[in-house]
Amino acid sequence: MRYKDVITHPVLSKLIAVQFLSYFGSFFSFVAISTLLIELSLTKLQIGIVLAMYFLPSMILSPINGYIIDRFKFKKLVLYFLTTEMIMTLMFTTIHSKEQIYLLSAYIFMRSGAASLIFASEMSMLPKIIKGDILKKTNDIHSMIWSVSYAMGMALGGISMYLFGFKTTILADFALYILAFFIFLGIKININPNTNIDTPLKMIKDALLYIKNNKIIIHLMLIHSSIGLTVFDIIVTLLADAKYKYLIATSLSIGIINTSRAFALSIGPFIFGKYINKANLWMFFALQAITILIWANLQNDFYLSIFSIFFVGMITTSLWSYTYYLLQNEVLDKYLGRVLAYNDMIFNGVASVSTYLVGYFAKIGFELENITKFIGVLFLFVSLYTYRFVKKYYSVF
Repeated sequence: MRYKDVITHPVLSKLIAVQFLSYFGSFFSFVAISTLLIELSLTKLQIGIVLAMYFLPSMILSPINGYIIDRFKFKKLVLYFLTTEMIMTLMFTTIHSKEQIYLLSAYIFMRSGAASLIFASEMSMLPKIIKGDILKKTNDIHSMIWSVSYAMGMALGGISMYLFGFKTTILADFALYILAFFIFLGIKININPNTNIDTPLKMIKDALLYIKNNKIIIHLMLIHSSIGLTVFDIIVTLLADAKYKYLIATSLSIGIINTSRAFALSIGPFIFGKYINKANLWMFFALQAITILIWANLQNDFYLSIFSIFFVGMITTSLWSYTYYLLQNEVLDKYLGRVLAYNDMIFNGVASVSTYLVGYFAKIGFELENITKFIGVLFLFVSLYTYRFVKKYYSVF
């Protein structure tokens, strides 16, 4: 099975195009919003709270998301929430002052909530139409698409914000969502919802009981969620404001550093994808810890930061893709929507809480270098946890 088989698949090819456009648009406008937060003179804590809205919806809404995914038809569901993303993106153009920051937070929350539901819908749909190696490679390509979109979106978003300003950048993002909507409209797929549906409360309890009785799923969810600690957007934004703005425009520094990391994310699976397995998974987590610690020590220099964060990104995508693949293989089809929604809840909960805490600790005086080092140390503990998990449940040692 080759990656070519994925990108030429009649359904998967269009899903890839939609994923690229929606992810690219999201990252394209992220630089504009991050720059706006600095231009509005928000505190570090306020910036952390606003950026946490990108991850908070999945943490709060996932129990309901799981029910919605298993209850409603896939195509109609995605089209409805793509429309929600478009509307919320357009609402960003109405933000002009720091007094409207709560409105901006609400718009980000609603758009991210729609995006998380679309993501969970797609990832729970895939194992129903493809199995085995093609599923693993589809996960790899999904993570690559995310990474390429991240790289291009951050780079071009920073340039657009610098040259054309906030409103034009957001309107360009809106246009990309329109294009994604019409591409998805042309997808021919008929995944019927579960006809033997229970009440939302019964389905939530049933899924939680299933997870409780399958310890391996709990461990995989925890291991996968640790990758949420690598959401370094708040650190990059604060570094740009505190250290790099004297060298280069804020929007450009945010875009350039995130582009370096994202380019590494996009090529990581090509380099490590065929080597990562259950036996050495713990080593990749240890390697992630080492790269983060190196980046922490080089953050004060803009150019060394660009260089070192590249190596951080090279490991992250392979970890995300492989741990997600392991989880998909352990879950029965009828529980996929709900279990993956809960998984996204934990993952985004980690990302949201860590984003908030970075802003909080930066506000009370902790150096960004030390905060980053602490995250690196956490990955050393995750590496040990993963080793013990694999040894117990997969007997590969």
